[in-house]
Order: sequence, then C-alpha cells, then structure tokens
Amino acid sequence: MARTFHIGGVRLKDCKLSAHSAMERVELPMRVVLPLGQHIGAPARPVVAAGDRVVRGQCVAEAASVVSASLHSPISGIVRSIGLVRNARGFDVEAIEIEATESDHRIDIESMSKPLVAVRDKGNVSADEILACVREAGIVGLGGATFPTAVKLNVPPGKNIDTLVINAAECEPYLTCDHALMLSDPAGIIIGAELVMKALGVSNAVIGVEDNKPDAIESLRSHVAPGSGIVIVPLKEKYPQGGEKQLIFAMTRREVPSGGLPADVGVVVVNVATARAVCMAVVYGEPLIERVVTVTGPRLPRPANYLVPIGYPVDELISKSGGDDVPVGKIVLGGPMMGAAVENTEVPVEKGSSGILLLPPDMSHRAQPEPCILCARCVSVCPMGLEPYLISTLSRLGRVGEAVDAGVADCIECGSCSYICPSSRPILDFIRYGKMSSRRVRKSK
Repeated sequence: MARTFHIGGVRLKDCKLSAHSAMERVELPMRVVLPLGQHIGAPARPVVAAGDRVVRGQCVAEAASVVSASLHSPISGIVRSIGLVRNARGFDVEAIEIEATESDHRIDIESMSKPLVAVRDKGNVSADEILACVREAGIVGLGGATFPTAVKLNVPPGKNIDTLVINAAECEPYLTCDHALMLSDPAGIIIGAELVMKALGVSNAVIGVEDNKPDAIESLRSHVAPGSGIVIVPLKEKYPQGGEKQLIFAMTRREVPSGGLPADVGVVVVNVATARAVCMAVVYGEPLIERVVTVTGPRLPRPANYLVPIGYPVDELISKSGGDDVPVGKIVLGGPMMGAAVENTEVPVEKGSSGILLLPPDMSHRAQPEPCILCARCVSVCPMGLEPYLISTLSRLGRVGEAVDAGVADCIECGSCSYICPSSRPILDFIRYGKMSSRRVRKSK
C-alpha cells in the first residue's frame, strides 16, 4: 500500500510531459561557465588561474570551508577568465570560464565514447574512503537544496543513525529528471545507496518513489539484491511528498521536531540523483561534472530529459527542445511550485538545476489579490501544520517576533498555501520576507 505524510498537502496535476523521454546526453560544449557558489555554504576557492590548461574532471576550485564543495571542469581547455558574471537571479557572482580548443574537444569526445572502467571495488572500499571520494568529487544534494553531501554524511557525534532514506518522490509538477535517471541507471542508484549505507554504518535503506512512476519502481526493484537491506517503497502522489520531513514520516513514521534535523530521529536523507553521483565518484572516479535536467512546458515541441555538463548554456538547452519557436510568458528554473522565475537565460546549468520550465503567456500572470476571506484552506493544506495566513500577515506588517513565535522558521516554502488560496493572496511571498527579516534580526544580535 502506498504511503504518505499525515498533515496537509495538495493534489496537483503532475504534468509530466517528458515522462516518456529517455535520458539524452547532449554534446560537450566548447565553452563552460562555472559559478563558484553552486551549493549551500561558502563559495569554492579557485585553484587555477587565467591561462591555465585543464583537463576534463580536473578540480578547478576547492571547498573553502567545512560547508562548501569543490568544483570540477566538465571539459578540457584553457581557463579564459575568473571574474564576475550575471546569474539567473540577476546577481553578479564569481565564476570560472573555460574554453576548449578543437583538439581538446576531439580528445574529450573520444574519451567519452569509451566504456566507463571501475577504479574501485565497491565491496572493498571503507567508510572513510567513501567520505573522502564524495568530498573530493564536489557532490551536493541534487534535489535542489545543494547541501554538500560529505557534510551530511559526516554525522555529528551523539547522533545515532539507523536508516537511510533515498528521496525519489519527484513530486514537483513537470519535472522528470529523477524519473529518467531511475530508468536509465537503476544499478548506479542502488550501488550509490549501498555506498552511502556503508559510509553511515547503517544496514537499512528505503527508497521512496511516487506511485505515478510504476516503471521506475519496477526498474529499481529489479536491481535490489536479496539481503541488501534496501526496500523500494511506493508513495501516494501528493505534494509535497518529497519534502524532507514529509518523506521521513511517510517512510518511517518518525517526526522531526521543530528546529530539528533528520539526524535527530536517526535518519539521513539523500536524493536519488545524489546517490547515483556517489556511485560515479567512488566506483568510477568521476566527480560531479554533469547532471540530468528536464526541459519542459505546455507548448514546448519537444519536452526532454538531458544529461548535461555543469556549465552548459541554459539558452542552448531551450533551443534543443524547440523553445525558440513558442510564445513564452515566463521561464522557471526548477518546478512551478518551488522554482524561481528568471528573465536571463544566458546563464549556465548548475549543480542544482533540476529543470527549465517554459510557461506560455496565459499561464504566466498572477490573479489580482483580494482580501482574505478567513476560509482556512491554507491551514488545511500546510504540511507543517502552520497557520500560513497568520504568519504571512505578521510578516507583511513587520511583526517579526510574532511571526517567529507563529513558526515562520518551520515553513518549508512549498507554496501549497498560495496555490490553494481562493483570494490569490501572495501568502508565501510574505512568509519568505518574514524568514529573511528574522534572520537579519538574529545576525544583528
């Protein structure tokens, strides 16, 4: 029987337009731009200089602190510059630009055409070696949070972990990058899960997949060996099923306390694509230099799932799916519920880029907000059991202390409240404002 969480949530049209599009590797670009801050924490520190020659997979920026992640080049070539570039959100960020010569490009393509060769036996690698490989490979959470994976797997003293939860729910409408990966490389995902289990010292792992992906469930189950301790668990199609706290409850019936972490209830959560990245790093010695990205939209001629080098131009991916020839009102990086709308697509794919959603003009405008009618629908769908209308109002009025008391910090920003509101009120926008304001107050003390 499919499981789910017990508080709130909404039923959404899944709109998985690219669900039947097999993962397609794009050609290597001649040029990549690699922002240094592609993860939560301190931006990576460059270890190359303009004019240096680099090879595919070489580290070009190292982790700058405990919570940071190294960065590697997906192509061979020359470092053209290290400087500021404009990112998708309109901010100037430091980045490394690398450009390939024709010779570099040809050598990379020839090397990629050869089968991957294992450099380590997954059965003989130690927990410390796994952690070192994950850290050196620059792996971060590929579900969108981009928290450095080596930090997550290095469990603090006093926390007793007994279960690994693999997040394969992919509950955001339109996104199918994880689905495509589960169909294309289930073996790599299972090996990655086994390696993470060894790194954590646990014997139990559960992989949660929403039941609108029966082919992915069967694909993973067919690669689980008897006695491995890994169980594939179907989940009800419900948003936000992939939220960390919601997923933990659905899989284990444990509740993470307010202000707490999964480790407080004996659990570590890793995204399914992150597990596969661990396999690639530990077994094959390949750092995180590519990821699967869904390019989709209601009017897009060719929704697809692309295996993309980090640093690949977003506008070129849009062109590949025919996006240049359709009317577009809004472009969202990520899913429609938690993604961010952008104006500039002359930006690179980053480690956290799960999808590119092109919405037509008739789906791109918010309705005019009207007064709250106190219907409490936002309360009924909040997966954290909060009162979104109240927190939003307190935040809008600048009553930060009261917003904190009402639980603003517990909001996971899933957007269910704004989605369900019959008055089209920007509930989540003001809650985000309240969260930012509360952080400023804490820093000022």
